[in-house]
Amino acid sequence: MSLTRRTLIGAAAATPALIGWKASAAQSDLDDAVRAYDQATVHNDVAALAQLVCDDYTLVNSDSSLQDKASYLEDFRVPGFKLDPYVLEQPVRRVWGDTALLAGLVHLSWTLKGEHQARLLRIAHVWTKLEGRWRLAYTQLTRVPEQ
Repeated sequence: MSLTRRTLIGAAAATPALIGWKASAAQSDLDDAVRAYDQATVHNDVAALAQLVCDDYTLVNSDSSLQDKASYLEDFRVPGFKLDPYVLEQPVRRVWGDTALLAGLVHLSWTLKGEHQARLLRIAHVWTKLEGRWRLAYTQLTRVPEQ
């Protein structure tokens, strides 16, 4: 897969939720991790993302291709790549102990090589609490067909 295509697809997985989840005190550390992840994706902060994503992270792109952590992080190093902030619609949030599912619908837009693009995607993130902190373990993207 070309770097440009991988960048566009991988970026969708990293797109910030930028939504104020309402959570109990017990879930506030998950919210903190999600906010840190959101900020890292918007600012292409590869060092922060490397700390927030599990070593065995898997991204299933909307074309069904797979990326591992190294490939995913590399996408954020592409010069001129910038995600636009967005709001997660139709949010889904389920927490089962040390595992959480955060999902929804997003109108993703970004700029790459001076060209602005946009897509409608369903996104699902699986978070896991490891060694006392939440980390992103898995992301799946589904492209919503244009109507």
